[in-house]
Amino acid sequence: MSRASFLQRLLNGVAVEWLPLGDLTKYEQPTKYLVAAKNYSDDFATPVLTAGQTFILGYTDEVDGIYKASESSVLIFDDFTTANKWVDFDFKVKSSAMKMITSIDEGKILLKYIYYWLNTQPSEFVDGDHKRQWISSYTGKKVPIPCPHNIKKSLEIQAEIVRILDAFSELTAELTAELTARKQQYKHYRDQLLRFPGGEAEWKPLSEIGEFIRGKRFTKADYVDDGIDVIHYGEIYTKYGAWADRTFSKVRRDMEKSLRYALSGDVIMTGVGETVEDVGKAVAWVGKKEVAIHDDSYAFRHAMNPKFISYVMQTNAFIDEKVKHVSRGKVNRLLIDGVAKVRIPIPFPDDADRSIAEQARIVAILDKFDVLINSISEGLPREIELRQKQYEYYREQLLTFPKPEEVEA
Repeated sequence: MSRASFLQRLLNGVAVEWLPLGDLTKYEQPTKYLVAAKNYSDDFATPVLTAGQTFILGYTDEVDGIYKASESSVLIFDDFTTANKWVDFDFKVKSSAMKMITSIDEGKILLKYIYYWLNTQPSEFVDGDHKRQWISSYTGKKVPIPCPHNIKKSLEIQAEIVRILDAFSELTAELTAELTARKQQYKHYRDQLLRFPGGEAEWKPLSEIGEFIRGKRFTKADYVDDGIDVIHYGEIYTKYGAWADRTFSKVRRDMEKSLRYALSGDVIMTGVGETVEDVGKAVAWVGKKEVAIHDDSYAFRHAMNPKFISYVMQTNAFIDEKVKHVSRGKVNRLLIDGVAKVRIPIPFPDDADRSIAEQARIVAILDKFDVLINSISEGLPREIELRQKQYEYYREQLLTFPKPEEVEA
């Protein structure tokens, strides 16, 4: 499907007119749709949205001020970041920065066509810039409208482009839904596997199993291209699993004596986080060399299988105990003396060889699940990434019309 040949067949010689986005759409401020309560729960019915990557922040039981997108779909747009989402279900919103965008006349301009075109545009988000992007910039953007003087023909072309892109989007959505289901299945199976309901494990506090070693402080000014390998606490949020063969950040080599290091076999935990749940996230460090850690991280040094411990630290039972030892404030911080008292299961504690074998068996099982739901080189995340790239490729092919000189200018 080359861009030239496909668009030529689709347009069949009709003209394309570039019209201001502000003439094709209208917007509504989110004021009456803002959520008041913060007690989100999966037991509630109405999702609370942001236009950003998180999208669904949680669910509310509020019944007033709900946007009825199930009756008429809408494009939500973050005025500061320019992030946007297509929504076809009822919702409330979190931020007053969001705008609800609709077509000025769905009988002439399909909003879904506008949505797909909008996502071909490069982001204009500038960190620290708080101007309202929709009015100041986006309403003046020129949108290619095929055959605007023949409404029937124009809608047929718009609808065909939407149909093709919907097909790609739906495939990605199906894979994403499958990934979500697999993650829930994995978490349930992991938690059941690590409960040891048969009594073949003894639960011991972490302080009896090993010791916590806190890292040393470094700042952005200490980062270099060639220096000491280091793990910043923030990286743990996005790099679950083992840390062998990773590409690490680096800090100045002259800091070597002042730093503290994680060794092969340690489990590294975050000491702070944006949310209470983020604090204390853990990954297994099973590399062949030492690596420095930031003072908002801890290395848990022990004699067990490091992946086994990191999997235990991801269970709901461990998280429920861990959050009791987090100080809440502007910065949520781990109280390590309290965490050291949290108990974890030790399989067959009176038989070292059998215990090690059982830990390895459980790790092998959970590793297979982990690859399926987290690996970017194989498994569902890889498949989703490939489908997303395919969708983006065809979106660009279908919506990149030749621009006349006055539009280019």
